[in-house]
Amino acid sequence: MKEYGLKSQKSGLETVGIKKVKEAHWNLTAAELTEDAVRLGEGHLTDTGALMCDTGKFTGRSPKDRFIVKDDLTKDKVWWGDINIPMEPDHFERIYNKMIGYLEDKTVYVRDAYAGADKTHRLKLRVVNTMAWHNLFCYNMFITPPDYKLQDFIPNFTIINCPDFEADPETDGVRQENFAIINFTKRIILIGGTAYSGEMKKGIFSVLNFLLPTQENVLPMHCSANMGIERHDTAIFFGLSGTGKTTLSADPERLLIGDDEHGWTEKNVFNFEGGCYAKVIDLSEEKEPDIYKAIKYGAILENTRFIPHTRTVDYNNSDVTENTRVSYPIEHIQNIAKPSIGGIPKNIFFLTCDAYGVIPPIQRLSKGQAMYHFISGYTSKVAGTEAGITEPKPVFSACFGAPFMPLHPTSYAEMLGKKMEEHQVNVWLINTGWSGGVYGVGSRIKLKYTRAMISAALSGVLENVGYRTHSIFGAEIPLTVPGVPNEILSPRETWKNDEAFYKKANELAFKFQKNFDQFREFASKDILAGEPQQNPKYQSATA
Repeated sequence: MKEYGLKSQKSGLETVGIKKVKEAHWNLTAAELTEDAVRLGEGHLTDTGALMCDTGKFTGRSPKDRFIVKDDLTKDKVWWGDINIPMEPDHFERIYNKMIGYLEDKTVYVRDAYAGADKTHRLKLRVVNTMAWHNLFCYNMFITPPDYKLQDFIPNFTIINCPDFEADPETDGVRQENFAIINFTKRIILIGGTAYSGEMKKGIFSVLNFLLPTQENVLPMHCSANMGIERHDTAIFFGLSGTGKTTLSADPERLLIGDDEHGWTEKNVFNFEGGCYAKVIDLSEEKEPDIYKAIKYGAILENTRFIPHTRTVDYNNSDVTENTRVSYPIEHIQNIAKPSIGGIPKNIFFLTCDAYGVIPPIQRLSKGQAMYHFISGYTSKVAGTEAGITEPKPVFSACFGAPFMPLHPTSYAEMLGKKMEEHQVNVWLINTGWSGGVYGVGSRIKLKYTRAMISAALSGVLENVGYRTHSIFGAEIPLTVPGVPNEILSPRETWKNDEAFYKKANELAFKFQKNFDQFREFASKDILAGEPQQNPKYQSATA
């Protein structure tokens, strides 16, 4: 086995059964990996120095092909179903042994890294890739240990990623040729048949979402986080795609802790990652200056295209996919916390883009309401975002990240509620969607108003204003917010038609209730008390 680069002296690839490869390149720098990727034809350099690569057939994760090995460790803890699909240990062993054989004549890139900025709770990773640019992705997205730590680095989880290796659905217990399999007992993730790099990032996120709550009493969160430059007050932002999570957490007056994955301990909030993985479709310097400027040497663009006859990226081009992305080290952002750790949060923001136009721009949630909305994870899609969508469509994703949550969502919600109570945290539901009517009738809430509401909550101004109670969602609506017209704070008043408003609000409340039926038997009375209630005057059989 040929080996290049700085490697562990106490444990090599043998720790995961890899006894023979053609060559092994250990812990190469970003420059070395970029050079190899270009030399091997894996990508091209853009005019800003970023590396542009394609992910092939799969331009996103494949949730139906993500498995967890069901064994003594996981069988009674994992919430099995369409999200957490079980795999028999025998099928894992079969695929694993075939992958080990596949690697015997391959060149691999090996990276030792951390997941977790908090030294007490971090995971030590070893990643084995057959593609240079995938190893560069891991260099960006995970945390690089100092050189002296690599001399005796012993991993406690390993990823083996072979995009060109395909499984056999007839014998290997998989649905099709591609797969991502997590084995918590052997502490290995196997990925094959797909070159989509996000499978590695989200695989480790899923691992932390299982290990941290069950073994370390840490709440893992699919969120962004920032903190004040002077007061160092930490804020957390939850939200599904299109709700403004990245935009609103990137505040020039606050330090970015991280943009996607965090843990909440007894003492702090810490970033799991060492980089950012952002969508770039329709990106412009005006709309997202931080992301735009971060796309330079060391960054990786996925599935984008050049303006013809140039090396300039056409961010409006969606020929390959709408899910074009960039991966870059967090250091490419100027306003960051060093290290990526903040204190106990004072404010939490649940972001939703409500195309029904019935959720207020800002509400303060009780503990029960916060847990209920956390489990629900609501936003909506609008006409034109996907084929076949002609009217607003509600989207629910438990804990704002259902595909990555191995445990039952109520277990994460109970942890959130407990921490809210212990630390007297304010939780706000922020609607970045429509006001004055549904999508197509009303208008989208202005970004400057949303920013003003978040600033008011962060500054403590909203502790000293009056509140009214939303008749259906039950949460508190501030009567006034500096910089925001009072009339838009109450959605009913912006509609000008009570009957139309309550019918639409009832319709959305009913959809919340139907979605929550899958969690109802596991939910506490406190959580159920946070459920929206329809207005009986306008109630129908199906709302």
